[in-house]
Amino acid sequence: HHVLGYNWVMIQAHGKPMRAPMTAVELTGTIDDQQHLRLDAPLPLVGPARVKVIVLYPLDDEPGEAEWLYAAAHNPAFAFLHEPQEDIYTLDDGQPFNDDQA
Repeated sequence: HHVLGYNWVMIQAHGKPMRAPMTAVELTGTIDDQQHLRLDAPLPLVGPARVKVIVLYPLDDEPGEAEWLYAAAHNPAFAFLHEPQEDIYTLDDGQPFNDDQA
């Protein structure tokens, strides 16, 4: 999960508008056959608690992630990256990145 930050939102409390801070967290999940959302990982908060949920999903006519990656990898605009002068790094450069929080 990724904590995206927080913002103030307007809510109704006892019939009166009130500002309340809210935090956004990005998670992935699956919609099952009963149209229930099943998250891939536990929420990083203690419940029970009411939450707002925004579901982002691809439209049927839009390319998926694999199609985007293929298009980017085969786009002639990036052909210059295969030129020898662009090959400036080796496996000995930098340090490995292990994102244990993902």
